[in-house]
Amino acid sequence: MRLGFLSAALVSATFAGTAAHAAAPADFYKGRTIYIMIGYSAGGGYDLYARVLAQHLGRHIPGNPTVIPQNMPGAGSVKAATYVFSVAPKDGTVIGTFARGMASTALIGQANFDARKFTWLGSMTKDVTLCISWNTSPIRTWNDALTTPSTFGGEGPAGDPDIFAKLYKNVFGAKIKLATGFPGTTDITLAMQRKEVDGLCGISWSTVKARYGEWVKDRKINILLQAAPEKAPDLPDTPMAHDFAKTVEQRQILDFALANEVLARPFVAPPNIPADRAAILRTAFDATLKDRAFLADANKTMIDIDPVSATEAEAVVDRLYALPKDVVAKAARAIY
Repeated sequence: MRLGFLSAALVSATFAGTAAHAAAPADFYKGRTIYIMIGYSAGGGYDLYARVLAQHLGRHIPGNPTVIPQNMPGAGSVKAATYVFSVAPKDGTVIGTFARGMASTALIGQANFDARKFTWLGSMTKDVTLCISWNTSPIRTWNDALTTPSTFGGEGPAGDPDIFAKLYKNVFGAKIKLATGFPGTTDITLAMQRKEVDGLCGISWSTVKARYGEWVKDRKINILLQAAPEKAPDLPDTPMAHDFAKTVEQRQILDFALANEVLARPFVAPPNIPADRAAILRTAFDATLKDRAFLADANKTMIDIDPVSATEAEAVVDRLYALPKDVVAKAARAIY
């Protein structure tokens, strides 16, 4: 009887411990704050996506924590990515968003971390990347960019505007001079309006539609070129970057740059956070992107939602790291 009592007590304690562990994530997040570190200044596309997400994410996390977005611009979002990877608490209270090309940047050594080790949550959408110019610029078509000297704005080594401006200059011979160091695309577009730069490459079509739709309507900008695995249906007359790739090497380098278009608005947590909290954050991220209230706000702010899961995001990053070293080296010389 004594042994039977002890066995029952042990079983009871085991179930109690299991239940407590199962409840722990909800207990952990209750009354806490989750911070979303945004690798760019306020007002740009990455900032807009993160702020809309922040308004709804907490409802899908057990304990309903407060979610606060914080801007951490610098070095084309490398500063924020490095903070999330190396400095941020590894307890599930910090997530981050940064340039879609961050995995490529890290792969070639321009950022000091292994992007495969992030806890990937996914991406809010896939996207098409554009080159645009202001209406007063002499650069009105992509052929103008190939033949007429111009100045385009950039953000830093991992920034999309820098990557794509260098890609088109070094691979396709566009006569672009890069003026880098702007905190984000909002700052570049202001410089564009002040005629300090002709335009920028690497801005998302989703951002242009959400933030600058009137510019498109009123023809205040020229949409010069689009880059993506597939052409945007609402840009049927804008040429594709692949149209100008004449050699196998040019196509390989372009494919390297465009691989990240699948991760147009990536979100991650630090490496090695507790597995149960990683699962909660991933589930909450997926659920938020299907939430009717969230989708209504996304529609109001005119941001595109085309979710990419954590598994899909990890697969994109793994494929990049599996590329032949010579292809990576050629791409690095061209765009970094």
